[in-house]
Amino acid sequence: MSLRAATDVKEKSHPFAGRPWSRRSLLKKGGLTGLISALFGGATAIAVNTVNPEREPLADALGAFFQQHYQKMTEEEIQATLARIEREAKRRFGTEIRVANDPPMPGVVFGYALNLSRCKGIRKCVTGCSEENNQTRTPAIQFIRVLELDNGTMDLNYSEHFYNPEKVPRAGHYYLPIQCHQCEDPPCIKNCPVGATWKEPDGIVVIDYNWCIGCRYCLVACPYWARHFNWSDPRIPAEEINPDTHYLGNRPRYRGVVEKCTFCIQRTRLGRLPACLEACPTGARIFGNLLDPDSEIRYVLAHKKVFRLKEDLGTEPKFWYYFD
Repeated sequence: MSLRAATDVKEKSHPFAGRPWSRRSLLKKGGLTGLISALFGGATAIAVNTVNPEREPLADALGAFFQQHYQKMTEEEIQATLARIEREAKRRFGTEIRVANDPPMPGVVFGYALNLSRCKGIRKCVTGCSEENNQTRTPAIQFIRVLELDNGTMDLNYSEHFYNPEKVPRAGHYYLPIQCHQCEDPPCIKNCPVGATWKEPDGIVVIDYNWCIGCRYCLVACPYWARHFNWSDPRIPAEEINPDTHYLGNRPRYRGVVEKCTFCIQRTRLGRLPACLEACPTGARIFGNLLDPDSEIRYVLAHKKVFRLKEDLGTEPKFWYYFD
């Protein structure tokens, strides 16, 4: 029996209602055979009618299963996908969101620099990032780690991540924030077996959460501990969700996928600054266009003694550190 819109077929209760379904989760149900079994449940047919809100979960599950790779989708397919994800978020979190698809700006490659002389370990960048990027609260996922180190050392093996941010700065110590370094030659991309992660023309390394299969090869390959895996369903109170999202950025994620910093793609592609920079109370963070010779980031790179973390690995990160 073919799938079709119908009003004369009684709808059976199905497992898609109220749950986010993706290509990955449906594949785990047994591929196309499992999908057909879930849809029809034996001899009883399920009518598909996208006009009827009660049947939208089923139609959306089908859309997720048959979704093409983001980079291969037509504009019409992308718009349909964005609308489907917005409906899913409404069902999951009880609030409206907007999923944008803003492309890279021409002539722009983003870079970041961090003044370690100014960073005091306050961790406002961590909370600002979490709120902006719809990171799950329980269990918490945070894209930025701030390490406390003894003055004069760069041995990260002896750094402290779980220090008390209310008692900083501590004498004899300095603070080193780490996040995705948006490498020019990212090992995470090379290790993804399904092409779910790639580098955009503006230098941002992105993840298609609907294409990610959760193998975590990219997580193991990243030398900066910048990727994070959702072991359970993300939990965000409806009143705390940021409704302004991007398909490749801060839209709500799923259990079983990897996520990371995207330089706040939903903001920076509109000419705004990353949330971590705006949240920093000491002015330690610099962000801008590496192709603009008059940008602040280019001034820092030209006039400060900068270094990159684990530069010997050859990943060419677009994230620099410096001291005054």
